[in-house]
Formats: sequence, structure tokens, C-alpha cells
Amino acid sequence: MIIHFHNRFIKHRKKLRAGEYARLKERLKLFEQNIFAPLLDNHKLTGKYEGYRSIDITGDLRALYKELGPDEVLFAYLGTHHELYET
Repeated sequence: MIIHFHNRFIKHRKKLRAGEYARLKERLKLFEQNIFAPLLDNHKLTGKYEGYRSIDITGDLRALYKELGPDEVLFAYLGTHHELYET
């Protein structure tokens, strides 16, 4: 699988605390192995993020991505539930 990261995602990733960053790395590794692993709660989004999918990083932190091809994705957004969905 080819994974790309949008500049916006990278910018937010740099602001994560050490524990959140470690969890992000762990979840992305799991994502590479099985994008639908139950722990990720991978699901399709609607509305503002139509065309994107979301995975859980921590209890409140989400990573949103878009499929670019059969084996290629772009992680575009990273943030808490509040930051992403309630702003």
C-alpha cells in the first residue's frame, strides 16, 4: 500500500504529544496490514467530508483519508472529533 500525507496532516502531526504520536504510528502500521481492522473503526464519512474515510487513533483523535486508487491513499486530516466535525 502506498500512503501519502497532505501537508495539513503533517502540520497537525507535529503538534501531537508523544503518546498520541506513538499511537498514530501504531495505528498507521495496523492500517497498512489491514485497513478494516476492528480497532481502527474505519468508516465512510458524509457531508463536509464526503468521499473520505475515518479511522480512530485514540478515543478522540481521528485520521481522515481518501482512496486514490486500489492500493493508494492520502491522509488529509488529523484532529480531535471536535476539531474535525464541530467547527
